[in-house]
Amino acid sequence: METRTDRFIGEVADELRQNILPFWLTLRDPRGGFYGEVSASGEILPDAPRGVILNARLIWAFAAAYGLTRDPECLAAAVAARDWFLEHFVDADNGGVYWSVSAAGEPLDDKKQLYAQGFAIYGLSELYKLTRDADTLAAAVALFHTVEKHYADPQYGGYTEALARDFSPLEDMSLSAHDINADKTMNSHLHVLEAYANLYRVWPDPALREALARLLDIVCTRIMAPDGHLQLYFRRDWSVLPGGVSYGHDIETSWLLLECAFATGDLDLVSRVRPCALALGRAGNEGLLPDGSMRYEQLLDGTFDDSRQWWVQAETVVGNLWLWKYHGDTAAADRALAAWAYIRDRLVDRNRGEWFWAILPDGQPDLAQPKAGFWKCPYHNTRMCLEVLRIFE
Repeated sequence: METRTDRFIGEVADELRQNILPFWLTLRDPRGGFYGEVSASGEILPDAPRGVILNARLIWAFAAAYGLTRDPECLAAAVAARDWFLEHFVDADNGGVYWSVSAAGEPLDDKKQLYAQGFAIYGLSELYKLTRDADTLAAAVALFHTVEKHYADPQYGGYTEALARDFSPLEDMSLSAHDINADKTMNSHLHVLEAYANLYRVWPDPALREALARLLDIVCTRIMAPDGHLQLYFRRDWSVLPGGVSYGHDIETSWLLLECAFATGDLDLVSRVRPCALALGRAGNEGLLPDGSMRYEQLLDGTFDDSRQWWVQAETVVGNLWLWKYHGDTAAADRALAAWAYIRDRLVDRNRGEWFWAILPDGQPDLAQPKAGFWKCPYHNTRMCLEVLRIFE
């Protein structure tokens, strides 16, 4: 008799193989690389600018998916994404990666966000796991050295949020229109941590391990507040700037933090990180809504943004599965299944593929936001599927 777990695994596997991956595979541009934007209606904008985050995440998603599916089309897409990325996003003169380029590959916004360097390392190291291509590893290692040389703060610890093309200071370091201008942020440190852990799995360098351990400590002692929520923005000395509550980042960090600690192979470090991960997971679940979904965030004035962002729902599934498997929270499995049911029934676009950006508080999909673009990428939902299949393998 088929159990609800069997159905869950089967639905998630089908979602990955029949919806998510096919959508992104159609975005290969015969001119090279991948198209930079697809509207909510499914229209490809062939001349749209191409963002570094989408392109780095494409490398990661296709490589990680190939690791499970062994679909040669995924591997070919990952390699094609890598080739275009290294040719057009990497600054051959100064090092580091640009924020955006034109459809023809010419630099548009040449600032060097810390967040972008992290995702470049993440994607390249994932592909190296499969191909063992020396140039791919060399590019990831070079970016690690770039981050440590130019972004690391020797006085207060952590990393500067953004620098100019030549690594000189920037007046405006904000990551997006949604973020404030801050010297250091939770978001960038989280994803550099994730990138360093992924690189360490294939390149166990002592300096990288030390940097990874320092980042784990920063999340637990600087970024996480006593109530278990993440603080979002900081001055250089780690004094806190005003920010709301990001439930999606809380639940995402709860499992990534522990996963990155596992990557070190250090049992003592894992033991120190585990209670922080549990606290973050509990704090993140404060954003759960009665229909099984997770609200986006709490604003500074205490009100809530109850839109159901695609990435937040994906992380709610994974975070709760980790609470169930690694922290013994038996109710967390039910929360993960409820979040998946919401995704399956509401967020997945059955007509045009992929997922909507969000479901708005009125229950309608957010059609003002793109299906693919600078921030809408095959990262959170591909990773959710892979984590579900890994946990139940």
